[in-house]
Amino acid sequence: MTYTVQIKVMPLKELLDPQGKAVMGGLQNLGIKNVEDVRIGKNITLQIDAASAEEAKQLAEEASKKLLANPVMEYFEVSVN
Repeated sequence: MTYTVQIKVMPLKELLDPQGKAVMGGLQNLGIKNVEDVRIGKNITLQIDAASAEEAKQLAEEASKKLLANPVMEYFEVSVN
């Protein structure tokens, strides 16, 4: 069966997010003052052929650990739809 897996990759909360800070500055310049913080990440969608949703999730987690996310700077969350 084919499963759609979403992987959200975000910078670690302890680290600065220069891209997020640039967007925050742009929003301020546009007069949008109510935004308190901006974090920029990646959303990755995989179509995985697996025997079960759990197997698809495990494969996506393995791919995230080995290639899609940098554990030194990022964390990831996997969800199967």
